[in-house]
Amino acid sequence: MTGVRGTVLSGTAVDIDGVSVRFRSKRATTTALTGVSMRIEAGEFISIVGPSGCGKSTLLKSVAGLVKPTEGTISLFGAAVTKPQQNIGFAFQRAALLEWRGVRKNILLQAEMRGMDKAKAARRADELIELTGLTGFERALPHELSGGMQQRVALCRALLHEPPVLLMDEPFGALDALTREQLNAELNKIWRATGTTVLLVTHSIAEAVFLGTRVEVMSPRPGRLVRTLPVDLPPEREYAQVMTDPRFGALTREIRELLGAHESHH
Repeated sequence: MTGVRGTVLSGTAVDIDGVSVRFRSKRATTTALTGVSMRIEAGEFISIVGPSGCGKSTLLKSVAGLVKPTEGTISLFGAAVTKPQQNIGFAFQRAALLEWRGVRKNILLQAEMRGMDKAKAARRADELIELTGLTGFERALPHELSGGMQQRVALCRALLHEPPVLLMDEPFGALDALTREQLNAELNKIWRATGTTVLLVTHSIAEAVFLGTRVEVMSPRPGRLVRTLPVDLPPEREYAQVMTDPRFGALTREIRELLGAHESHH
């Protein structure tokens, strides 16, 4: 693929330093995160796992500038995050596509919102459509697509402006196991092709290990980091090979023990 890899930045992409987040209501104060520090180098793929309600999504929203830390600081490529960040990509559990727009037009919505150069955005959209196996579906409407195809479109839209950092909050959580595995393999390919730094929040331990260059394990709420586990697997990953690799089995077992519970399924 030519031209898919955008401007690849080097150095520290995300620096989370002593971040705590407390939410106050009239009745009570809830501590979502406490003393979280994490340094992510450009091009890394970080998987974050932890029990439900441990503040994983709050952490992503803080990096995006959507939630302000009560204590601590966050910076992206050395610049302090003090407001919502325009240059990052965000993929959620719901694809959130516009029902009346086809695949290509849903992807190009990002370009319209950002006032991107039309010709450049069109070329980029075509590259991503090819990379994610959406060729031939450019004009298909969301209701004509499977859940997995819809998530591919959402992923293309999140990557259209070549964000140096992509935040993913349970993007494949609602999909069946087989579709999820296919999209994990796609995402590994996209990550290698684009050089984007990725932070993925997931409930699936297998997904976390399959995709990550390292896995960050969080405690129950208030969320703090309990362990950082490097993933000693080659960058290019095929499901059949990875699943039978003893390193994969050892790491998933270690994470499961750390979480002290079975992998949660929705």
